[in-house]
Amino acid sequence: MSKKAIIIDDERLARNELRKLLQDFPEIEVIDEAANVNEGLEKIEQHQPDLIFLDIQMPGKTGFDLLSELDRSPQVIFTTAYDEYALKAFEVNALDYLLKPVEPKRLADAIHKLEQVEREEELETPIVNRSILNENDQVFVKDGERCWFVKLSDIRLFESVGNYAKVFFGPNKPLILKSLNALEERLDEKVFFRANRKHIVNLRMIEKIEPYFNGGLLLELKGGEKIEVSRRQAVKFKEMMSL
Repeated sequence: MSKKAIIIDDERLARNELRKLLQDFPEIEVIDEAANVNEGLEKIEQHQPDLIFLDIQMPGKTGFDLLSELDRSPQVIFTTAYDEYALKAFEVNALDYLLKPVEPKRLADAIHKLEQVEREEELETPIVNRSILNENDQVFVKDGERCWFVKLSDIRLFESVGNYAKVFFGPNKPLILKSLNALEERLDEKVFFRANRKHIVNLRMIEKIEPYFNGGLLLELKGGEKIEVSRRQAVKFKEMMSL
């Protein structure tokens, strides 16, 4: 496992200390740093890292603000001096939550979680390992004792739930052990569209499109789900749909 990482923290000494600790983990390559949210967004856009070490309290905007502005989120390990944000951190699907000063053992645990998630995705994914899946391909979905072979064209929505994805087809919504980013790499972008950080929609399952807050859009799917398209993705969506 080799992962590109960016450290986002307004404290230079904290960034330096974390870099030093990460030298014991050659599988993690720190490719850049950022001292605030705006700089962090630029570096993420530029480098497309696999992992970010993210402080929460920073001048101007918080680490949570940064995540809300991303359409595709890398894995996130929070590093903060405050313990009161732990619950919210896991609500936004953070891999781990490390209190400053970061202890080497806790950092090792977090890196181990990253490796474990990657291994589980590789071993248990129900999505075949071909580079791009055709909409007529069938995928195997297993939820407990229940199993389905589902045509991709029948899936109207994928929703991120931590390191899993909820698959919406017919009345069913089983979970599969596959991240949204990994799914997006294999889905045909002409059919499946990344609406925001948590959702990929089947363009052919859209029944209604409405304007939404801050230049975004609201999609209503055939199953009744209403999905927000982020402002950034709305521009791409309008170009694709010639709106």
